[in-house]
Amino acid sequence: MHTIHVTPTENPSDHPPPTLCGSGVNWLGQFQAMASECDVLIEGLSQKDALVAVKLAAIEVWRIEYKYSRYRSDNIMASINNSQGKTIEVDIETSALLNFSEQCYQLSAGLFDISSGVLRKIWHFDGSDNIPSQTDIQSTLKSIGWSKVQWSSPTLCLKHKMELDLGGIGKEYAVDKVKQSIDLLAASLPSFAFLINFGGDLACSGTRLNGQNWEVAVESIKKSDSVDAKVNLNNGAIATSGDSQRYLEKDGIRYSHILNPKTGMSVANAPRSISVAANTCMQAGMLSTIAMLQGADAEAFLDAQEVQYWIQRK
Repeated sequence: MHTIHVTPTENPSDHPPPTLCGSGVNWLGQFQAMASECDVLIEGLSQKDALVAVKLAAIEVWRIEYKYSRYRSDNIMASINNSQGKTIEVDIETSALLNFSEQCYQLSAGLFDISSGVLRKIWHFDGSDNIPSQTDIQSTLKSIGWSKVQWSSPTLCLKHKMELDLGGIGKEYAVDKVKQSIDLLAASLPSFAFLINFGGDLACSGTRLNGQNWEVAVESIKKSDSVDAKVNLNNGAIATSGDSQRYLEKDGIRYSHILNPKTGMSVANAPRSISVAANTCMQAGMLSTIAMLQGADAEAFLDAQEVQYWIQRK
């Protein structure tokens, strides 16, 4: 086993370069992005070709992070969130993401709302017991509501003090885009298999080279090094939503970081973790997030969607 460093031709995110570990035709590429460890497992390629695939993955994820991070002041999200009542025009990629977000809003009856990110200004999941006041919550709710947004692709207009945040779909989108990029690369390379895992959101190219399924562990909420379930994956994607790391507790009540955009409050009786399997990671992520927002009705919602899922509560 050995590790080498890959130097991408473009790294706008200031992350360290990705690494590649392995030998023969079995490789693990790793890099940091979107506050997550990003892994690409590859079977069947030479070191040289595996390097190409990992570099391609890293550059694509960093591009997405650079473009849609709400922490930057020089990207499309900054332009949107600083528009303050002015109509702006967005590019094709951003239009597609906004259209998808609108579909999520409709499917969830308004619970999946990319304008609700402003709640982070009053909710701070820092391990304290500081719960925002009703006055602060009601004031913030005035700046929330996708129905208040004027959106007709490609033009967008936000009311004053409103913001959009694509963080709820960004990592899943990156998984799908990287899979598409490596699939295209596969046309010019020998037959190989791969699995993408970005902080628990993942997708695969199909079965492993030996025809067996990829075995994916669903991490237990009880211990970070324990497994709740093992899932056999031979197609599609899995996404996970949860609050095991981010919550507040006060007077014996646990406040999840899953917030209801209609009330501004933590969702009551939400599962601790939900993993959903679907054709794409964006579909899986949409369903797992909406299910979390259903609280006690998460299982009923997912049963109605007729998808495979794994839920952990207490």
